[in-house]
Amino acid sequence: MKLDVPKQRLTSEAALGIGVFAASLTLFVLRFLVPRPIAMSNNGDGLRVLCGAGITWHGGPEPFIHLAYSAPPGAAPCRPTYLLTQSWLADLAVRLGGLFGSPATLSLVVLGLLSSLIAAAAVAAIVLGLPYGRRARLAVAAGLLLVVADSAFFGYFAAVLGEGAAFLGLLLIAGGLLLTARDGRWSYAGMAVTLAGGVLAVNAKVQTLTILPILVVAILLVRPGTLRGARRWAAAVLVIGALGACTLAAQLSVEPAVTPEGTLAELPGDDSREINMFNTIFLNIVDGRHDTRADLADLGLPPSFAQYAGNGWWHPHPARIDPLYPAYRDRMDRANVIAYFASHPGRTLGVLNRAATDQLTARPDYLGSFDQSAGFAPHAQEYRVPVVSWLTGLIAPLGLFALVPLWLLVAARAWRRRRAALGVVLAFLLVVSVTQFGMAALGDGIEGIKHQSVALFTLLLALVLAAPGRRAGVRAA
Repeated sequence: MKLDVPKQRLTSEAALGIGVFAASLTLFVLRFLVPRPIAMSNNGDGLRVLCGAGITWHGGPEPFIHLAYSAPPGAAPCRPTYLLTQSWLADLAVRLGGLFGSPATLSLVVLGLLSSLIAAAAVAAIVLGLPYGRRARLAVAAGLLLVVADSAFFGYFAAVLGEGAAFLGLLLIAGGLLLTARDGRWSYAGMAVTLAGGVLAVNAKVQTLTILPILVVAILLVRPGTLRGARRWAAAVLVIGALGACTLAAQLSVEPAVTPEGTLAELPGDDSREINMFNTIFLNIVDGRHDTRADLADLGLPPSFAQYAGNGWWHPHPARIDPLYPAYRDRMDRANVIAYFASHPGRTLGVLNRAATDQLTARPDYLGSFDQSAGFAPHAQEYRVPVVSWLTGLIAPLGLFALVPLWLLVAARAWRRRRAALGVVLAFLLVVSVTQFGMAALGDGIEGIKHQSVALFTLLLALVLAAPGRRAGVRAA
């Protein structure tokens, strides 16, 4: 069977892809720069992205963005201990800036333009891979633009935070998987796009490493064009092998981090695991609003720790400074937290419901959008494209009563399309969204809205792709 699509059809599809890419890039650039550049301010973790880009930076949370980051004169070279693929984009932005006379400086303008370019390419890939007719595909493109350009998400593309790379990677994965199911050269292009997006999304931050096994299953389920038998499985194994090798190499490329105990971390996230479990225990469980003594007893902690209820790791008066803390440090582990949540379903539902509200709220109020010279108040935020986050904000108070029906809607659409690549993509996005939600809800304890952004972005992406109904038409083969 011939793998290549007819030349006339290829030309028509190529024109559609180029048109969607050009329009998307134009709109993203205008949205980013007019009337002034916007981003997300540093929440205190930005030094990790900057370090990965070769820039030594010290400092805590900032109310304004910096349009440019440069290493202080005489600063010692920075050796990254935490992998974020946003650092790769930032490093590329530094190199591009050097071509225009700004060596060793990260320009958020260059970073934002680079991210806009990738986002536009990803939107075009999705549109080309969709099984709908042209009108339905253009409608989906409009929906994707509203999601990507929304004020709750777009600022991350030009920020020293990890979420922007995760968003870009997920967009590329969706487009890549859909293209993989097409015939001929589209299929091979889809495999390459899936691989690029997978490496970007899986390694965006420690939290997103769980995307890897979900993506592996999706790659195995999507049939590469007209390939059959051994060739089909060989293509899937090749992509999976490359994805695994790139992820392993990426994770080994950073220095081992130092844990709170002073030892070197063996696995990604080991340096923050105790901190995350500590915050989960003292902010989500021993929060001062329930039976504190009973909760402490169930967690195997002493009654005297009641004085630290609601105090997280960075609170001025946390349990970790208590003389008894070393004797109970081993209780700050994942197994203890899981056992508590498993034996207290009512409390678990309460935590999940609050996390659902955080997710639908979409945007934390402490991440500013502007640099100080813009003349706005500290932490001021822009709302140029607020459509999607405004809608989710309206239903945010409903918590799980709003979020679960959205999951079920995507699940129903995925089941209806289960024999097609679109069904696999919808199922992939749904599982990623749910797992990211669970990890952020039960495993972090802090910055609930920000840590739910990946889950929300993935869910909205799935809802847009699932929106066209049976009358959407079918793309020509």
